[in-house]
Amino acid sequence: MKKFSVIILLILFMAIDLFSQGPKGKDFGFGIILGDPTGLTGKIWTSRENAVALSVGNSYFGSLRITGDYLWHFNSFNSKFVTLYAGPGGVVGFGESGGWYYKDKKGGYWYRSDKGIGIGVRGIFGINVIPKNSPLEFFAEIGALVGVIPSFGSSAEGSIGIRFYP
Repeated sequence: MKKFSVIILLILFMAIDLFSQGPKGKDFGFGIILGDPTGLTGKIWTSRENAVALSVGNSYFGSLRITGDYLWHFNSFNSKFVTLYAGPGGVVGFGESGGWYYKDKKGGYWYRSDKGIGIGVRGIFGINVIPKNSPLEFFAEIGALVGVIPSFGSSAEGSIGIRFYP
């Protein structure tokens, strides 16, 4: 039974490699992301059109933030180098966060500051550029974040980044 399980796992890993879309056919890349969030990023391609993107960094939503997105890539430009992508994601923020929510008639702001855990969901839309014969992926994305814990709130996000595929 163990040999059968090992063979099945090998077939699955080979199938992921056959369908990977990253630079030079690689299925895992890592790099940096700047904007909201700012930090480290990684991406795992699961098929030609799908990938899981993760980031760990700092943002408005929390001092430390972990983000995960499930992405669908679509070839709107009929190009081998440029694709668009979109997908849902989740965010967990740890530590202090804050921001203004409302500007009153006298010009003052209501401000909040939380030191707990924040959880939110987000939708993301972006563009991917993978230069020919390069181990790099450049990307830019925008999206909406909806905080659900500890309270409801929303935010617009945008970031740029680069990933290296070893």
